[in-house]
Amino acid sequence: MERGTIIPWRELSPEALNGLIEEFVSREGTEYGEQEVSLVSKVREVVAQLEAGTVAVVFEAETSSASIVPVCDLHGS
Repeated sequence: MERGTIIPWRELSPEALNGLIEEFVSREGTEYGEQEVSLVSKVREVVAQLEAGTVAVVFEAETSSASIVPVCDLHGS
């Protein structure tokens, strides 16, 4: 099942990428346990995952939205 179109994250403007990441880490259900983690730390963690290639930016035409998705979810389990 196709999850959308992968968008090369390095081609996004810094502002667009930062906004997307901040929205992603601020979503309900992205808890980091009992320890409070700063927004800056969460953003850095996602950038590291993008650089490592473990997550990707995906645009879903059906909803006209972009998200950050684990690469393993893109290829099916």
